[in-house]
Amino acid sequence: MEKIAIISDIHGNLPALEAVLADIKQRGIERIYCLGDLVGKGPDSAAVVDCIQRTCDVVIQGNWDLGINLPQDQPAGIWQQQQLGPDRLAYLKELPFSVDLHLSGKLFRLFHASSLSVYHRVKRKASKKERLAMFQNTEMTGETANGKQPDIVGYGDIHIPYLITIRNPSEKHTETHTDSGLMLFNVGSVGIPYDGIPQACYCVLEGNLGSVEQAGFAIQYVRVPYDIELAVRRAHIVQMPESDRYELEITTGLVHK
Repeated sequence: MEKIAIISDIHGNLPALEAVLADIKQRGIERIYCLGDLVGKGPDSAAVVDCIQRTCDVVIQGNWDLGINLPQDQPAGIWQQQQLGPDRLAYLKELPFSVDLHLSGKLFRLFHASSLSVYHRVKRKASKKERLAMFQNTEMTGETANGKQPDIVGYGDIHIPYLITIRNPSEKHTETHTDSGLMLFNVGSVGIPYDGIPQACYCVLEGNLGSVEQAGFAIQYVRVPYDIELAVRRAHIVQMPESDRYELEITTGLVHK
């Protein structure tokens, strides 16, 4: 069986990313997928982009990765654009929307926010209708070769890790799913978790990669402590706009508006 580390929402927090990559290496995992939002909020967006380019096998686009390419009128956005420079901005703009993979007979689909858009947010307490929509083939995700929809969907964006199964009776007797049980999971955030635990979070998928035959598979969550004081100092030293908000969020593990 193979293992894939799934990371997301680094948001310029280099100390958190480095701690996660060290943990991944210690576990002997060689394949890493990133679900977007490399940049913004934190002081080291440029270094994070460079590191992700070197270490990740797959990188998909997040809302910040796309949005930072738009004209900015706030100090924080202008500052982030200046730190990134034109080459990194162009890289972020061209990242793919989603990735599909077979693992132990299950079709997994991974994207940043939803099947519709990097900007369409699906919260942890979303309705069943909203959750089922995550499994639809859309113009953004594309169609699979046989029109099959994914059995398992993983995403980032909300910075809150969770995993649920969904019973979908309407699909039970069709060919779109092998059974009526679907699985939806959020990988959490490396750089700025919002679940009240101020530690980096990522997922590990384990199974037979590329296989369409049913076999055992696993989805594991990993929490990684890192040097938060260093991350805070980096933001203040470079005089990043909104450093105080960034400090509050990474020290508490909670969103501050």
